[in-house]
Amino acid sequence: MTIFNKCATSGAAMLVASFAAAPMAQAEEVIKLGLSTPLSGAAAIWGKGAEFMCETAAEEIREAGGVSVQGETYFFECLSYDNKYNAAEGTKVAQALFNREGVKFIGGSLGTAPVKALQSLAERQGALVFTTAWGASLKGPEHPTTFTQMNTPGEILPELIGYIVEQHPDAASVAMLNPNDATGQETEEIAAQVWGEKEIEIVASDYYERGTTEFQPIAARLASFEPDIIDLGATPPADAGAIFKELAVIGWDGVKVVEVGTGADGLKATGGDAAEGVYMGAGVTFNPDTATEHQIEVNERAKEAIGESLNAVQIGFYDSLFALKAAMEAADSVEPQAVAEAMPDVTFKTFYGSEIGFYGEERYGRVQQMRLPIIVTQVQDGELVEVGRLTP
Repeated sequence: MTIFNKCATSGAAMLVASFAAAPMAQAEEVIKLGLSTPLSGAAAIWGKGAEFMCETAAEEIREAGGVSVQGETYFFECLSYDNKYNAAEGTKVAQALFNREGVKFIGGSLGTAPVKALQSLAERQGALVFTTAWGASLKGPEHPTTFTQMNTPGEILPELIGYIVEQHPDAASVAMLNPNDATGQETEEIAAQVWGEKEIEIVASDYYERGTTEFQPIAARLASFEPDIIDLGATPPADAGAIFKELAVIGWDGVKVVEVGTGADGLKATGGDAAEGVYMGAGVTFNPDTATEHQIEVNERAKEAIGESLNAVQIGFYDSLFALKAAMEAADSVEPQAVAEAMPDVTFKTFYGSEIGFYGEERYGRVQQMRLPIIVTQVQDGELVEVGRLTP
């Protein structure tokens, strides 16, 4: 079973003339970590940021001495493939990672439909999978080698929707819109339940196809129901901004929600001023008064590399590497099954700054969810502001 490569350390062949006299460079044990994310389309910013954060964590672990297992030192290498946020491409990515690259660990994956395809092949090959995918169907005792690296609707929505209802006590109705795929469908199911529990009437729940570029008809239909709240669920930033812009043109001016909303920059890029006031469930702020020097420094580098601030989706691809390091060292093994068995009991320092572990037995029947802070944010005066936080 191939789970790592041996590669010469950098500089091994710098001077050919002195090569014969110099000792051979020591080989490194490199564990390949596959990434299955969208690198094109409306959700590409998530994938590009995920790749950046995986590489950042890999470099930090290298600088700290690597992963120590049975007297050997291992380093991580991130291999990123574009799953285009659909099942067909997700299958191709899975086949490339497992069959061509020989990957046995998925450092992160994004999108319920492509991750379902990846998970199926991973389980047949005994690989360990980390995912940010929102689908609850990916979790549970029947998936013993899958772990979730960010908060999902089951964690986010009770806090997010509860906060919105408290802030807008006169709001009585909501219209919902989600992408027409596994992510959108599973998000809609949980959101509908939570809105209902808060006694908010659901006047419409629609879907749209990923890749849509004309949003005026969609916005017109949503506005026709005259909802107090419009919840765009799992809609990615570029699409959400465009929809809110069309709603503003129509004259709708209610409460705006994007459950998977990850930041102000992506919304403003397509929505302009219509991004103002939007509530989000996957955004992260980097206020100098509350963020650590490390968080601010990494975020500044991310903005240079990908064009906007980091968010909870991307941060998961950093945290997964430190979780893998902790579990490999606890198991004293780089075999995926042994690492998966050790994972539920380990703790590690998350990018958010605290020492965390895993939970989820009560909700999912298995300990597999990172215990991360749940952060509610809102666009205020064009900036992302944290308005609520819960640490489960």
